[in-house]
Amino acid sequence: MPRDDHPTVWSSEQGDLRSKCSQPAQVISLPPRQQTAYLHRDAKGRGGKMVTLVKNLVLSEVDLNALCKQLKRVCGSGGAVKDGVIEIQGDHREKIAEALRKLGYKVKLAGG
Repeated sequence: MPRDDHPTVWSSEQGDLRSKCSQPAQVISLPPRQQTAYLHRDAKGRGGKMVTLVKNLVLSEVDLNALCKQLKRVCGSGGAVKDGVIEIQGDHREKIAEALRKLGYKVKLAGG
């Protein structure tokens, strides 16, 4: 089958609906006492470098970024928030667990 350089594109009266992204719903942060943070250690897809992942927190984007900044300061290392998961460079599960417990979170260590 030959490759068509000008394929037919279908559109409706509303136009191309693929380009209109729906805004994600605003997440309301739960209090720390109602949440359990799961701490994972992972190195997959990172060139063998270890990172600590903080998962399962129901926090708004602003609160998640603020918590990430606080944890980076406690560990003295870099990190970021990706897809609602806090990634801290290095294996700092014990330091992070202690910091989260002081803030009122329940903590579970998971993985390796």
